[in-house]
Formats: sequence, structure tokens, C-alpha cells
Amino acid sequence: MPALNESTKTFAQINRGYNQVFQPNRLSIGLVAPLESYSSGPVPSMNRHLERVRLAEKSGFSAVWLRDVPFNVPSFGDAGQVFNPFVYLGFLAGQTDRIALGVASLILPLRHPAHVAKAAASVDQLSGGRLILGIASGDRPDEYPALNESYANRGERFRDSFEYIRKMAATAPAFENRYGKTNGEMDLLPKPAAGKIPMLITGGSQQEPQWGARHSDGLITYPRNVDDQANAVRSWRDGIPDKTGVSKPVMQSLYIDLVADPDAPPQPIHLGFRSGIKFLKTYLKSLEEIGVNHVALNLRFNQADIEETLLYLAEDLLPEFPA
Repeated sequence: MPALNESTKTFAQINRGYNQVFQPNRLSIGLVAPLESYSSGPVPSMNRHLERVRLAEKSGFSAVWLRDVPFNVPSFGDAGQVFNPFVYLGFLAGQTDRIALGVASLILPLRHPAHVAKAAASVDQLSGGRLILGIASGDRPDEYPALNESYANRGERFRDSFEYIRKMAATAPAFENRYGKTNGEMDLLPKPAAGKIPMLITGGSQQEPQWGARHSDGLITYPRNVDDQANAVRSWRDGIPDKTGVSKPVMQSLYIDLVADPDAPPQPIHLGFRSGIKFLKTYLKSLEEIGVNHVALNLRFNQADIEETLLYLAEDLLPEFPA
């Protein structure tokens, strides 16, 4: 069953990255960093990481997404791209020109929002408005004691952090919440390139149903079977205020192991599948039909050469889903 019909709706125009990645009734394709296979352990090598991001940009992928993994937690089993996401984003901003730079997703309750607001606006300015900021309340309890933070009230802190970042985009704001008080006489610089950082909520992030649909700029979710995903997309979009005729995008991640045989049927892997490119195309088309606007492919379990896989995807898949 299709998700909410967006045929008469638009998405807000926020910044360059958000606008090029998210289009109503269309699906674009991005990649999750690190762009390498590291299925045998939690820590990637980060070899050729810059060369691969540049190849992804040259090949036409619409975005590269960095995960926020402060600590290598054994029970979690994945250290992500290892680097601090904002340091890495600043590096990539100076080494790329067009590809959108995303975080999927930053754990708001583990950082002071003033630092997040300043770092995010800095990356957005340095990249020419290419930052897309996924935000989450966090799902790794082990990390919170290391920062002397409570896991139990992370949902409340998530909301206050979100409010703080939004307020700081204005000039010399005056407001107060648990994270601090400003009197309207000082300012946080720089400001986002287009006046606002696009922030996409990840899942529910410990919020009441539809909070994200009302307050965020989009939804990041996980793979489900297509019917369940259609229901999830519809339910989320039903919570978007309908007065302006503006909708909001939905994106999901997907682990893939792309094999050489184009007709190979799917076999399940963690949060995704191993298959030939024909099934991958069919699956992505079905997501486009139910209203998903972006899929971030994760190659952690990909067994083929990464550069060859990127070029294969660029030649045979991206023409079906142009950025």
C-alpha cells in the first residue's frame, strides 16, 4: 500500500545539501562511511577513505553519511568511521565540492547543544551549505556513565537540545532551558549558510508519536519489509501539519553485499541483504513508490572490491535514481 501521496506537496528549501538529496516522489542514493568492508571486526582500517569519498562524489552519489559513535562499545560491535564526525565533516568539506555531507545520527544528549550548534553551522558554512544533520537520543547505554550523563532522561534532554540549536540560529536570541540562558546581548557564530541547519530525527528518539513529524525536517529510519515501511512512512507523514501543503522527507539505511551475478536472489544479512543488482533496483523502486526519498547504502559486509562496487553501482544503479 503506498505511503502518503506527495504529488501536490513540496519539501521546504533549507540548504544546498538538503535540497539536492530530498525531492518529493523521488529516491536518491547515498553512502554510509566508512566506504570499506570490515565484517571481521568492529574497527575499520579507514584506508583510502578520502579517495573513496571523492570517487563517490565523482560517480554521482548524492550524499555521504557519517555515524556518531563516541566509544567503541563491544556489545554494539561497530566503531563507525572512528573519527569525530564534526572534525571529519570539516575535512571532507575542504576536499569535496558537491556531495551532501550528512550525520546519521548525532547523539544530542551526549553533547552540549552550544557546541553542536557552532560545529554544525561551521561545517555548513565551510561546505557551502551541504550539511544534513541527523539527530538521535542514543541507544548505547554504556556511553552515558562515561560522560556522567543519565540514560533514563535522554528524551527530555534531546528536546531541550533541539530547542537550543534552533534558537541559536537566530541573531542574539534570548531564551532559557536546562542547557543555559542567554540574554539577547551576545551571539553564537557562525550562522548556518541558509539560516537553518536541517535536522532529521532518527526513529522516535524517545519522543511522543509524531513529535518528529511536527518539529524536525525529516525522518531517518531503518529497513523493514516494504509493506511495514509503507505503513511507517504514512503514519509519520500523517503527523505533519497540513496547513502549508509542505511535506517532509524520509530516508533509511541499507546494508548490501552486491554480488557479480545480476540475477542473484536476495539473502538476508544484518539490516539488509546480499543480492544481484536487479533485485536491488527492484527493492529501491518499491521504496520510491511508498514515499522513501533517500537510501544510504552501507558496504560494511560487501565482499567485492569497494572501488569496483562503487563504479558498478554508479553505472548500473544511479541512472535509475539520479540526484
